[in-house]
Amino acid sequence: MSRRAFLVTGAAAAGALMIGVPLAAESAAAPADQPLVFAPNAFLRIARDGAVTLIVPYVEMGQGTYTSVPMLIAEELEIDLDAVTVAHAPADDALYANPIMGDQETDGSLSMRAAWEPMRRAGATARQMLVAAAASVWGVDAAMCQARDGAVFHMPTERRIGYGDLVDRAATLPVPHDVPLKTGGFRLIGTSHRRLDSAAKVQGAAQYGIDVRLPGMKVAAVMASPVLGGWLAALDDRAARKIGGVRNVLRIDDAVAVVADHWAAAKKGLDALEVAWDDGPNAAFSTAALFADLEMAGSEAGVPGPSAGDAAAGLARSAHIIEASYRLPMIAHAPMEPLNCTVHLHNGRCEVWIGTQAATRAQAAAATAAGLPIEKVEVHNQYLGGSFGRRAESDNVTQAVLFARQVDHPLKVVWSREEDTRHDFYRPAYLNVLKAGLDASGRITSWAHRVVGPSPLTRWLPAAIRSDGLDPDATTSAVGPYAFETVQVAYVRRESPAYRSGFWRGVGTTHNAFVVESFMDELAATARIDPLAFRRMHLADDPRLRAVLDLAAEKSGWGTPLPDARAGERTGRGISLIQDFGGTILAHVAEVTVDQRGSTRVTKVTSVVDCGKVINPDTIAAQIQGGAIFGISAALYGEITFSNGRVEQGNFDSYPAVRMDEAPRITVHIVESGTAPFGVGEAGTSGIGPAVANAVFAATGKRLRHLPITPEALGG
Repeated sequence: MSRRAFLVTGAAAAGALMIGVPLAAESAAAPADQPLVFAPNAFLRIARDGAVTLIVPYVEMGQGTYTSVPMLIAEELEIDLDAVTVAHAPADDALYANPIMGDQETDGSLSMRAAWEPMRRAGATARQMLVAAAASVWGVDAAMCQARDGAVFHMPTERRIGYGDLVDRAATLPVPHDVPLKTGGFRLIGTSHRRLDSAAKVQGAAQYGIDVRLPGMKVAAVMASPVLGGWLAALDDRAARKIGGVRNVLRIDDAVAVVADHWAAAKKGLDALEVAWDDGPNAAFSTAALFADLEMAGSEAGVPGPSAGDAAAGLARSAHIIEASYRLPMIAHAPMEPLNCTVHLHNGRCEVWIGTQAATRAQAAAATAAGLPIEKVEVHNQYLGGSFGRRAESDNVTQAVLFARQVDHPLKVVWSREEDTRHDFYRPAYLNVLKAGLDASGRITSWAHRVVGPSPLTRWLPAAIRSDGLDPDATTSAVGPYAFETVQVAYVRRESPAYRSGFWRGVGTTHNAFVVESFMDELAATARIDPLAFRRMHLADDPRLRAVLDLAAEKSGWGTPLPDARAGERTGRGISLIQDFGGTILAHVAEVTVDQRGSTRVTKVTSVVDCGKVINPDTIAAQIQGGAIFGISAALYGEITFSNGRVEQGNFDSYPAVRMDEAPRITVHIVESGTAPFGVGEAGTSGIGPAVANAVFAATGKRLRHLPITPEALGG
């Protein structure tokens, strides 16, 4: 959002001062003897009793948004964070669009970057208006008044008026523009604060999408075609209808739902169905066929990406040329809360209760499925029980509305864990082809990297695709944070109609970071140079990069002996360095133990992050730790495979995640720089895989060019 974004204000019908920083808005007209009514296009509401409510346009899915965003407003409004109540924003692009993305969505590690100025400005504007209102009450110069602790004080006399007593008068004042923001002396920003949503979650009071209860509501368990593009051919539901609690069996082209009084009956009824599917055109699809196709496409030149100098000349003067192909599997999101959506069609309207990263996309999907204009669809957003990109999609909204159109009561549609795993928008499979040249001293003279795979961005944000077809997300971080003499990056787009690709926690960086950081280790080994020193000699001229890498070496004890391993076990230490998400720099140093069977255990992770301006250090540390655990799960276990068009994994028995007793000790060190925050939600995930793989090489001498890290890959 630009600094010229304007603010609107007025007294709400309920009696409150509300401040908004929308992309575009108009104050509602009102009679001349009344102040303007501020419609629900605001981020900040102050009630007559002094209660402060923040309507947050960025959803809370465990990343701490509902604490860090309020910290920005509370800082400028001069109130304690505990005085803030947080509310979910309704679906409305005009008022709540992410100013970087242009629509209302929470992804890309963008929330704090997008909120940094607008949310502080909303608080500062409200504060200035409240000060002006108090000054007019007292008949004094506003410069002699100061806001603090939810009140305005007249400094010479220490008279005090609480914010709640000022809202009516403040609402009649002109809106100031370009209110100065704090540049230092922060009370909240930069300090650790407990999560505002923690108490409700611990007490079980926080409502997630799966918790929604409505009068007369029924619950549906669903089963969709196991093959993408298939459809329902035949259905025998007689056994299902005999189960106690089952009320109905519904069908659409590619799915069937059993409706019951509760989930247990619905699932039991679903299991009793006799279903025949027509698998359609993708019945023979397999993972082997997919990678064979990617390998074939890997020889294509592709669309040119970032480049520098003459790559051919760089190779020609190289003393050594190293080539490698890396393969990355499909990965599922597997959030702890399976997908769900509650729909009620009534009185020509459609109401949707869901936890979604993209409220207006969910609204549009519901409108299309219901056959209603979008203004007749209301989305009630809820807490998200994890997402990692999955809840940015709206396929389950479409499905739920199509089923809900067949009943006359509210319907909650819940996907089982297996249904969720087998009908995901997967982080795509990729093939990466690399070639690099080293001179006699071991320095890289030329770097070539060709990325082969799908383009989720083409579906999600077509305007971001370059006119020649380059997907900038597919090639992001394809060179890492390094400065090579010559660079040649290319992208070969290769789509498959047999599976759906989407964004995963870290987006394009998740695959390129693994490839680049693993290949850097290969090159360091060829040059016989320590991997950390090898990275340092190729860094761009950026003191932030060196500071992070040097601190990682210090805090991890890089170069010192590892603890003695037990008999038959091998230990190793590996490193990775990434820079992305607006400028965030992160180094992971992982320590691993590999046993006699080839099983890998990550025992310790040391992380150093520079994500610009620090808002809440606790949130940053938690995000890096959680991201690392998520990334370790993918590195050790994450792989979706297909056979006969069907996903072979289902629940956590076949698609595991790191469990508590497997989790390493993760220490996070934060380096603060700059005057604005960068993204941090996805960084921890993106860099951990290569650090673990490099540690495995240090332990075993076996180079891994594909994930996951299995005992079979290590010869176990």
